[in-house]
Amino acid sequence: MKRKKTKKIFLRNVPIGGDAPVSVQSMTKVPTHDTASVVREIKKLEKEGCDIIRVSVLNRSDAETLKKIVSLSPIPVVADIHFSRELALLAIRQGVDGIRINPGNITRKEDWKIIAEEIQKHGTVLRIGANSGSLPQDRSGKNLSPAERLVASAMEAVDFFEKEGVEKIKISLKSSSVRETIEAYEKISLQTFWPLHVGVTATGTSDAGIIKSSLGIGSLLLKGIGDTIRVSLNDTSLREVRTARLILRSLGLRPFGIEIIACPGCGRSQINILKMAKSVEQNVKGLKKDLKVAVMGCIVNGPGEAEEADIGIAGGKGEAILFKKGKVIKRVKEKDIVKVLISEIKKIQ
Repeated sequence: MKRKKTKKIFLRNVPIGGDAPVSVQSMTKVPTHDTASVVREIKKLEKEGCDIIRVSVLNRSDAETLKKIVSLSPIPVVADIHFSRELALLAIRQGVDGIRINPGNITRKEDWKIIAEEIQKHGTVLRIGANSGSLPQDRSGKNLSPAERLVASAMEAVDFFEKEGVEKIKISLKSSSVRETIEAYEKISLQTFWPLHVGVTATGTSDAGIIKSSLGIGSLLLKGIGDTIRVSLNDTSLREVRTARLILRSLGLRPFGIEIIACPGCGRSQINILKMAKSVEQNVKGLKKDLKVAVMGCIVNGPGEAEEADIGIAGGKGEAILFKKGKVIKRVKEKDIVKVLISEIKKIQ
């Protein structure tokens, strides 16, 4: 897929846009003033593959702890600001790498101007984050659709901050509707060269959220739209990052280590394919290899259907065949399948 060319900016040391890989973002889920817990969460997320972290700034206490969080965070920190110009200014002065403001609830141009001046003093990246739940009144008289209103809200802010000389901008347009989200990003991608942060918001419970996020984010990435993503789930931030990684890996945009290809299992399976696939997945965690590993329930599903895998097994009665690149290597007893497969994976350079 060919990605839309956007301007490359840097959030600390993370490139966004241009030819940079699509980056993964998440958001901490503990109170920001609890510095120790925030930093612990950030470090876990960084190990899981998170590139950028956003923290909510609810009050002055949250804002005043940002300097310490930034100094201890291994990845760039973005402060999430709503309603308050003063909190935005304080967060910038605390040295955050980026700041997100919502043009739907910080609406006064005089506030935007002061924020723009502070951003330029500190070199902060600005994310203009429009949200369908907090759009200003449609003053155009054109009877705009929800997606068009999202775009109009964001572009009004983009145009203003550009004129004020802000040089590092990224844009997001979040809606709980997958269709609305896709339509909004398609429209704005034709109107700006700034990098786009893609995601679907308020997605519901975890399973529904994964489906909606995968459809929304995946559809846009397939169209070449999106420079950085966040999967928003009613779940842990670790689950958000893991889901984002899987989306990017499934589309061939980033490898993120070993990919397990596993058949769904059926009446032909004579081994416990579900248990085996989970065991393999657990055993390869942390291995820094870009491999496809197949765990197939029968000879019908492998090695033929999994010939693109670097290595894999296909089960039979009481045994399995081990294959590499579609070529059968040897037979393995059922009790030794996982052990032998992991051993062979570790040998691959």
